[in-house]
Amino acid sequence: MSGGWIAFAVLFWLTAWAFNEWLVRRKPDSAAAQRAIGMVVPLLFGVALLVLWEGLTRGFAVPEVLLPAPSVIWAQIASSVPTLWEDFQQTFMKSVLIGYAIGCSVGLVTAIAIDRSPFLKRGLLPIGSFVSALPLVGIAPIMVMWFGFDWHSKAAVVVVMTFFPMLVNTVAGLGAASAMERDLMHTYAANYWQSLFKLRLPAAWPFIFNALKINSTLALIGAIVAEFFGTPIVGMGFRISAAIGRLNVDMVWAEIAVAAVAGSAFYGLIALIEKRVTFWHPSVRGGRAG
Repeated sequence: MSGGWIAFAVLFWLTAWAFNEWLVRRKPDSAAAQRAIGMVVPLLFGVALLVLWEGLTRGFAVPEVLLPAPSVIWAQIASSVPTLWEDFQQTFMKSVLIGYAIGCSVGLVTAIAIDRSPFLKRGLLPIGSFVSALPLVGIAPIMVMWFGFDWHSKAAVVVVMTFFPMLVNTVAGLGAASAMERDLMHTYAANYWQSLFKLRLPAAWPFIFNALKINSTLALIGAIVAEFFGTPIVGMGFRISAAIGRLNVDMVWAEIAVAAVAGSAFYGLIALIEKRVTFWHPSVRGGRAG
């Protein structure tokens, strides 16, 4: 055990914590300073967490097979860029994005169809709740049997996982417009489609984007787990499964790091688009005003 590493890690953590506490209490007048503080606080917290992780693993001489230090994981990432990029393309660029696009778009269209039919609303929504409760480890092997071992079966798993959150949220969003607003559209002699596109869909955008953000993480998790049940010798899930079998924990954490960065970036992109589309919503206007 090395006391120096432990003392340094703890001291850095406490210093960063105190500085962050001081930062979050600042109330600058300029919007640029507010944005800067909003970026520095989570960045400093992340750096402090990595330093604490590094110091404790080195200070307590934790075996790398149990928990490698961040520097060891970074060295693995730097030496495995071609492999990680190939896995990223297979899992994210194919399975996740294609399955996400199909599942979300079909869920949106189906929600509009359900909104037109009380029979479908009473029949499909309970089925949606039932399917959403199905375990992923039960769906993935079936999809592999149906669609083969390539990315198509993983995309099918992503479609199943993203379809019903989009369906349920969109149906709820289409009912978010108030009775007064609907009466106003009726007063203007608007038909169903005019009311849908000019009132009800705009009112449903916060619900739709909520589903898009939820699905951005579900899609990546679903694709990676689905690769455990059969895949070509490429993909993030395959690499994690193969590396853990050889006790190559560094590669496992490298794939986890890539997946975390990709998932966070995907979520952040959806959140950024949401702010641009729903700029009129009180939550967005209130956030900007604050």
